[in-house]
Amino acid sequence: MIFIIVFCVLSLDCLTKFIAQRNLSLNDSIPVVKNIFHLTLVHNRGAAFGILKNQLPLFIVTSLFAVILIAFSLKEKKGSLLYCTALSLILAGALGNLIDRLTLGYVVDFLDFRIWPVFNVADSAITIGAVLLALSILKTKKVS
Repeated sequence: MIFIIVFCVLSLDCLTKFIAQRNLSLNDSIPVVKNIFHLTLVHNRGAAFGILKNQLPLFIVTSLFAVILIAFSLKEKKGSLLYCTALSLILAGALGNLIDRLTLGYVVDFLDFRIWPVFNVADSAITIGAVLLALSILKTKKVS
C-alpha cells in the first residue's frame, strides 16, 4: 500500500505540474471560481510561503535527508495504517518537490485559493500527511 500511495500522489503531482507549465504563463492567473480559486503559475524558489528564497542546496539536502529518514521508517513497517499512510503522503510530497528542485531549480506551484499562498499537489500531500501523522501520534499516546 505504501508504494501505491507514493506512486499515485507522485504521478498526480508530476502530471498536474506538467499541465500547469504547458498551459499557464508565469504569474498569470486564470479564475476557476472568481475571487475564490484560480490557477496561477508560480516558480517558488523558497520553502513554505516562499521563505528562505534562493537556498536551493539547503532545500535539496534537507529533502534528501527527509526522504531517506521516511523511507527507512517505512521499511521497518512498524506503526499503524494511519502512521504508514501519513509517512507515505509526506514521502510522496517531498519527492515531488525534490524532483522540481533538482530538475528546474524551483518548485512549480499553481493552486491559488487567494487567501493562502499558491501551492501544488505535493504540498497538499505533505500537509495532509503531517495532520495524519499528528493524529497517529496522539492516538498512540492515548492508548499508552
